[in-house]
Amino acid sequence: MHHLTWRARGAAVALLLTGCARMAPPPGGPPDRLAPVLLATFPESVAVLEGFDDWVVFTFNEVIDEGSQPNFGAGTGELERLVLLSPDTLVPRISWRRDKIAIRPRNGWEPTTTYRIELAPGLRDLRGNTLREGQVITFTTGGPLPTTVLTGRAIDWAGRRFVPAALVEAITPDSQVYRTLADSAGRFTLGPLPAGEWLVRVTMDENRNRRRDGRDPWDTVRVAAGRESVGEVWAFLRDTLPPRPNGATAATRVDSFSIAITLTQPVDPSLELGESAVRVLALPDSISIGAITALPSARHDSTYRAIDEARRAAAAPPLDSAAADTAGAARPVPPPRAPAGRAALGRAGATPVDTTDVPRDPRPPLSNRIVVRTTGPLRSGTRYRIEIEGVRAAGGAVGDILVVLQVPEAPKPAPADTTAAATDSVPPPTTRPDTGTTGQPRR
Repeated sequence: MHHLTWRARGAAVALLLTGCARMAPPPGGPPDRLAPVLLATFPESVAVLEGFDDWVVFTFNEVIDEGSQPNFGAGTGELERLVLLSPDTLVPRISWRRDKIAIRPRNGWEPTTTYRIELAPGLRDLRGNTLREGQVITFTTGGPLPTTVLTGRAIDWAGRRFVPAALVEAITPDSQVYRTLADSAGRFTLGPLPAGEWLVRVTMDENRNRRRDGRDPWDTVRVAAGRESVGEVWAFLRDTLPPRPNGATAATRVDSFSIAITLTQPVDPSLELGESAVRVLALPDSISIGAITALPSARHDSTYRAIDEARRAAAAPPLDSAAADTAGAARPVPPPRAPAGRAALGRAGATPVDTTDVPRDPRPPLSNRIVVRTTGPLRSGTRYRIEIEGVRAAGGAVGDILVVLQVPEAPKPAPADTTAAATDSVPPPTTRPDTGTTGQPRR
């Protein structure tokens, strides 16, 4: 037969593709331990290409690993996860061509639009050698060449650390979104982009899906036209709902005058609630023991540290004379520790870096705990009802808090050992002076 049916032809093509889908490294020869090298791009960056209707192509010096997950537009393919095409928000079409990777938007190129196509770090050759640097092509399908380059740094506010591989999005006033990834130290460079005002959003992309999900910490910074420095963007977890107690045991006794309450989201570090917004009632009679403040935990500690230290010093037992002689001797004070920089945040064994590389605009600690300060002491074995009005989360949502605290009973002292108090009614034996033997005194 000289002609095959369409079904037979389709089966033959499918068999051919199946056999060629996973290429093995060639046998023999010296081992290759070098990552792929980018030889050329089409089109060249940066260019104005009116009416462009072709594939964007990255060409390397060796065959690229297509990956074990198919790249069919679901966004789960290994190559699809490495491609960021902006400003299109759909998963792009990707064609693997041995030593080339070709990319184009799913719905085609739009006119008078600046496009940015980035291959994120992680591309591998057939021997598993991984490209550690990203590759970018930028061009426009009409209009002036883009010249704006936005730079900044991503920081995890709660963890107070730089965020590696953070998702960075620059959003135009007409909602076009350009994306890139921060490096291993949280730094990012995004551009060239069209001139104008930008809203830059940084997301801690914890599941690495290149999208901002509902539970990903994030924050935004507005950059005026003509500026390029974004500065530090402090990402944190936020919620549209007001803060709530985190479970039935959210309230715990810190000491005789402090109650800590754990919430479902971080609290605004500038929060300061006075006695008009806080009530602490002893149950079952609802007798107020007096509340002074409700503050974020770090702010409470700094506000009442001197008072607590003075109270503990007054309650401490006095030193005896021997201890007093040595108490005045000055102990050597260790030198202050240098602030932790990127060296403390990287992987174990990483190359040391400049330890002065710390956030330039430090913010107060972020926590999901608030501490209520009372005027009266918390009694053991007593239940308390704590009511707080106007608790503001770091994201801006405000809510009221109601929790119950059960202070446990104080441990009872152990009973005295009565067996040691019993004495022998028989007098101890004595030594007779005349013989040196023991026995009872002679009558």
